[in-house]
Amino acid sequence: MLHKWEGIVLKARAYGESNKIVTIMTREAGKVACMARGAKKPTSRLAGVTQPFMHGSFLVQRTSGMGTLQQGEHFNSMRHIQTDITATAYASYIVEIVDRLVEEGKPEQYAFEILIQALNAIEEGYDPEAITLFVDWKMLPYAGVQPILHACAGCGAVDGEFAFSFSQGGFICHRCFHMDQYIIRLSPTQLKLIRMFYTVPIDQVGKLELKSQTKQFIKKIVTTIYEEQTGIRLKSRSFIEQLERTPLLQREKKEEN
Repeated sequence: MLHKWEGIVLKARAYGESNKIVTIMTREAGKVACMARGAKKPTSRLAGVTQPFMHGSFLVQRTSGMGTLQQGEHFNSMRHIQTDITATAYASYIVEIVDRLVEEGKPEQYAFEILIQALNAIEEGYDPEAITLFVDWKMLPYAGVQPILHACAGCGAVDGEFAFSFSQGGFICHRCFHMDQYIIRLSPTQLKLIRMFYTVPIDQVGKLELKSQTKQFIKKIVTTIYEEQTGIRLKSRSFIEQLERTPLLQREKKEEN
């Protein structure tokens, strides 16, 4: 049976001398893996469309088990992401977290929208670090974590001073600070930003300019959730951390601040 799906290539690995196994996040069928025969050959019509980050239309033949990619047509090759090392690093993190958290074989419209909106934003020149924070917070439910961010996790209050509590699973107000001795106090701006990252669609944000210190502070919170509460540590995170230690990027961050 032939299926025509819109999708984004999450990863492709060699299989034999000339084939690839390609994992695609599709709008209609969720995450699927398929065999792309001959795609390793430079002259193959499947060579270009099976590159990571490629957004396109994919014709897949599948009865049971792994399907076979028959043909593909690219909509957006994500050229900026492909050629800019910083964009590549953050985009790699985004596709890895989607690949790790989304189960194969069932439609996941929300996850697909997060993915396509994030990659399009980076491709258009938006701050890739900020866009990645959107993805981090929005993908938490797929890791089994649903933080309480609309009100105090302790008493339900919506006013007062707030902090983040890992033990209580979200925000707690000053009346409930006694519930966790390891709270992370938040300014009103930090509170609003975390809520925005979690709830506002990426394509509705507009140009977002944040100080490096603000991004690092919020990143530390969400990274701690992933690593300590879900046990998820992504390979691409290590590459980003290594990239952030390079003199050029450090100088750019100082200029931001």
